[in-house]
Amino acid sequence: MEQGRWWVGIDLGSQAHQVCVLNAQRKIVLERVFEHTGAALTALANELIESANGSTAAIKVAIETPQSAVVDVLLERGIEVFTINPKQLDRFRDRHTVSGAKDDRRDAFVLADSLSTDGALFKQVKLGTQQLVELRALSRIRDELLEETNILCNRIDAELLRFFPEVRSLGSTQTDPWLAELLELAPSPAQARKVRLPQLRLLLKKYKIRKHTAEQVQAALRGPSVHVAPGVAEACSRHIRMLIPRLRLVREQERQCRHDMQRLLEELSEPEPDSETQRDAAIVQSLPGAGSIVSATLLAEAWQVLAERDYDRLRILSGVAPVTKRSGKTTLIGMRRACNQRLRKGVYHWAFSSVRRDERAKAHYARLRARGHSHGRALRGVADRLLHLLTVLLRRGELFDPARRALQTA
Repeated sequence: MEQGRWWVGIDLGSQAHQVCVLNAQRKIVLERVFEHTGAALTALANELIESANGSTAAIKVAIETPQSAVVDVLLERGIEVFTINPKQLDRFRDRHTVSGAKDDRRDAFVLADSLSTDGALFKQVKLGTQQLVELRALSRIRDELLEETNILCNRIDAELLRFFPEVRSLGSTQTDPWLAELLELAPSPAQARKVRLPQLRLLLKKYKIRKHTAEQVQAALRGPSVHVAPGVAEACSRHIRMLIPRLRLVREQERQCRHDMQRLLEELSEPEPDSETQRDAAIVQSLPGAGSIVSATLLAEAWQVLAERDYDRLRILSGVAPVTKRSGKTTLIGMRRACNQRLRKGVYHWAFSSVRRDERAKAHYARLRARGHSHGRALRGVADRLLHLLTVLLRRGELFDPARRALQTA
């Protein structure tokens, strides 16, 4: 073991963080709790650097969650930070206690000790460019906004089913955004009967709705309403009037997120000066089926693996690589569930879109289905080929060219 090496384990908390520092002989030299404040985190970094006589290269920090202010502070000071899967950390904890006992001090020690003995199992955290950091944040914010949109739409639909099912017969606020504006005109059956045809025609024209005519919508609104207890219609209508502005705000924020993500992708795709190779973002977007959302997800969640051109790790991180269990004469192959769920979803949509737009992907999907594979298994097979193609193109610094596909994948 190297002399002068310091192994640090940090167990994160919401208000304070437990820190354990081991020397080159794996002896505890420091145990302390640092508050989650700017001054305390700066003091933590300073103390670690001072203990290593100013050599940041001698400090190795183990931590569970890479998205943390602690990680940002340490990386900014040039200290190397490593992460590990919590399930693997549980196995390392069993080295020191078999009772299942758990506390912050032991977890910090286990992190530091396991990094010193099994460093190959840890993944080093690296800082991306400013655009990648922003893209990652926007991608995750958009996921949250879509989830909130789904919740709000489900609440509105539930209220409509309770007292105004005629509107639900026209569609759902989840898939038909024009219904939200219709409910502003007609939040209750009594008010719906007052809506005039010119208002409905203008609304349908605004949203380019052709599956319904203004007369059909008016007939649905003026049909016999459900008889409910006194006060129910008023209460449900009031609730809907409160939900619609929130839904409109969330949808506007989601549109702004998509706009900002596209802007960042364009910045990341700009060619570097005095370089003949293409930027990674441009290569990702050139592939069939990889739209702006899929490209943003790939770059945000797997930028480090993409930068290393590591195909095997990319398959594992995205959940495409299967899990094989062999015991005696029995072999079981199943879907990998321990992966980056955001990346899994992005790669799934990429494969699905590619099957619809690319003839080769469509043919490969059909072959897998003909062999008896399920829809999900066939899509993972398509995704596996796409990831291999992406890795090859990244290594060569070339954009995808359908005419040269056979040569590019060779």
